[in-house]
Amino acid sequence: MLTLHAAELLVTGPGSAPLAGGAVLVEGDRIAHVGPYEELGAAHSHARVRRWPGVLTPGLLVRGADELLERTYYPDDPYEVTELGADPLSGEEALDALKMTEPRWGNSARRGTQRLLARGVVAVCGRFTVPAVRTAVSRSGLTILPPAPYEGRPALDPFAGREAAAEAFHGVLEPGAAARFAVFAVADEAELLARGATTCVATVIGGRLLHRRR
Repeated sequence: MLTLHAAELLVTGPGSAPLAGGAVLVEGDRIAHVGPYEELGAAHSHARVRRWPGVLTPGLLVRGADELLERTYYPDDPYEVTELGADPLSGEEALDALKMTEPRWGNSARRGTQRLLARGVVAVCGRFTVPAVRTAVSRSGLTILPPAPYEGRPALDPFAGREAAAEAFHGVLEPGAAARFAVFAVADEAELLARGATTCVATVIGGRLLHRRR
C-alpha cells in the first residue's frame, strides 16, 4: 500500500533546503518518492494520505541508550506514581531501593522506549547487557546501533545540548531509504531545537505509524 505523508515543511536531512508543502511517499517499509505534495498527490491519487502539522524530518538518534534504559527506571503509571512519582529514577541508591529484577527492568525499558518513540526517536546507540531490556528495545521497532561517543548525561530528548536540530537526525529521506521519520508541531528547525522533541506528533518506523499524539 502507498501512503503519502504530507507536512507544512519537509526537511529531508542535514543541510538540505526545507521544502514547504513537502511530502514523503511510502511503499511498504521504504520511501518511494520525496517532493512537493501537489506533485506526488497528483501522480499517486490512489495513495492513502496523512496530513501532519509542522515539520517532517528524519527520525532521531539517541546516544547512551543503555544508560537511559538499563540504569534508569521508569515508574509504572498510574500504579507506582503515588509512591515513586512520575519522573524517571536513576542513581545507585534509588535503584538499590527498588530491588530491581530482570523482568522489572524489561517492563521499565518498554515504558522507556515508548517515551523515546513519543519524541521522534527511531534509533538508539548503546550496549544492552540485560536480556529483557534488549528484547524490549528490539520489539519496540527502534534500531539498535553500537555505542557512540557523547558528552554529558544522555537524555530522552535527542536535541538536548545540540547546536543544530540536524545533529540529532538519523539518516536522510530519499527514494529507497528506510521509511523512518518523525513529525513535530513546530514552524521550522530553529523552533524545533528551541522547544525540543516533546513537540513530536508522529513517529514512523518501517513504514508503520508507531507513535501518534492523541
